[in-house]
Amino acid sequence: MTQNLPALVALLTILLQFGTMFATGWARGKYRIEAPATTGHPAFERAYRVQMNTLESSMMFLPTLWLAVHYGYVLWAGIAGLVWILGRVWYALAYLGNASKRGPGYMVGMFGWAALLVMGVIGLGRALLTG
Repeated sequence: MTQNLPALVALLTILLQFGTMFATGWARGKYRIEAPATTGHPAFERAYRVQMNTLESSMMFLPTLWLAVHYGYVLWAGIAGLVWILGRVWYALAYLGNASKRGPGYMVGMFGWAALLVMGVIGLGRALLTG
């Protein structure tokens, strides 16, 4: 299981992206926001921002996850990845309801990402030092 945990985290990230995409599409229909508009009803705008923020965060998260895994932190990278997923889900649900409540979920997600970044930096540093 440990070996597959990072792959599970990557799959959960894809499902999270799908969920935010679905929420945005649903809000677009419910509030009749015609494409290509990205503004209109505040609930649609929150859903759109959740989708875009999650996409932006995923672009930093996934390479960092695999960098940590590559340098031998398979279990810890998987755990940190799950922390990131939990934080991003918390962030998304809070933001959809009330944008001012998104901070705690964001911080949990950032903690998971920062842990991965540290693992990647340490692993790469060790590899560079040992040749």
